[in-house]
Amino acid sequence: MHSISMSHAIADEILNWRYEPPYDIYNNEKSEEAFKEFLGGSYQGVINDESTIIGFFCAGKAAQVPKGHEYHVYPDGYIDIGLGMKPALTGKGRGSEFLAFILEQTTLESGNKPFRLTVASFNERAIHLYGKFGFRQQQKFANGHIEFLTMVKETEKA
Repeated sequence: MHSISMSHAIADEILNWRYEPPYDIYNNEKSEEAFKEFLGGSYQGVINDESTIIGFFCAGKAAQVPKGHEYHVYPDGYIDIGLGMKPALTGKGRGSEFLAFILEQTTLESGNKPFRLTVASFNERAIHLYGKFGFRQQQKFANGHIEFLTMVKETEKA
């Protein structure tokens, strides 16, 4: 796996991805605003050895659910990460390798701060995966009819 700078072509492909229910909340609308976000510098594409886009990740404010700020679930001191895997690849046991790669890349770019991510609370597959990597459930908040959960992973001390 390799990370690559987000391009218009990669963003276009990702914005066309469609997840099956209930994961369809992760579907994006193809809009000028969506392209602006993906091309704003916080997102990286993830490709496999055949140079096929298999996912993406972002760090910082772009990884936060804006509604969470109303619930004060994003205190300083963490690196927020967001990620998405190509729908055809989800649920096939590839999440551990994908997440390990993203954590490694983010650590290289951001240092040894603790990680935080936000996940829909119904997404048990992702929550289970994050737990295997040492993420602990932190706070819940609602965004419309969807409940979200923040999870944190403390870094290993040197």
